[in-house]
Amino acid sequence: MRHTLPQAPQFYVTAPQPCPYLHGRAERKLFTALQGDGAGELNNALSRQGFRRSQNVLYRPSCESCVACMSARIRVADFQPSRTQRRVLRRNTGLKRLATSAWATEEQYDLFRTYLDHRHADGGMADMDIFEFAAMIEETPVKTRVIEYRNTEAGGDARDELTAVCLTDVLDDGLSLVYSFYHPDHAARSLGTHVILDHVEIARGAGLPYVYLGYWVPGSRKMDYKARFSALEIYKGGVWQSIGEPADHSSDIHPLSVDPIVEQVARIALPQTTR
Repeated sequence: MRHTLPQAPQFYVTAPQPCPYLHGRAERKLFTALQGDGAGELNNALSRQGFRRSQNVLYRPSCESCVACMSARIRVADFQPSRTQRRVLRRNTGLKRLATSAWATEEQYDLFRTYLDHRHADGGMADMDIFEFAAMIEETPVKTRVIEYRNTEAGGDARDELTAVCLTDVLDDGLSLVYSFYHPDHAARSLGTHVILDHVEIARGAGLPYVYLGYWVPGSRKMDYKARFSALEIYKGGVWQSIGEPADHSSDIHPLSVDPIVEQVARIALPQTTR
């Protein structure tokens, strides 16, 4: 029998781009390919170290002069909805949840386009066509689900209307919300908040300890809503810690405090695999 050593993933760095969260700053990402039989283990291991998945790539911000982007997750066992969040749940009792495989539909794309045109018309996804949308949904080498939310209260043609969608990875320690979108006509229902609250309930029912929310960025109005969830942890300084008082996390980081890429990569803990 011939024994071969598993090939370690290779890490790369993107060229600087304008930061979508903090005006006047540049972002840079550290990334690696997600493929092969070990994709699930790698996704689990790196998600616990602040990485996120986009199709078959895992990435983490690695900016030259800022460490403001911090991965965030909710501790399911300790989470308690606020009074406002309980109202959100009551407003959306008429939504029906349906978990499907990672397969894109024209109905999902129509909702996605409506969402972008109203909320992110100048964003990086604004020109995404149906084929690129399908790739975002379907190109996944890990366990992924599409969670649909449909309206069961409205009458006539609006009944069973697709109202919100979340692309969700199932990790060994939680659910990771990869991307979500919803109908802008239902802004009063706070559908983005509802999707997160519902994922907490899904995770609780499945015995999973965390719900991963992506990045929280102090000083970014786009990300303020994540700090409103109780039992929130952030990945900062190489460890998960309770967020505490959000205002205490300064986004003004001196360039000399950012570690070189080589040191960052050297500290990444990879899954141990045997053949």
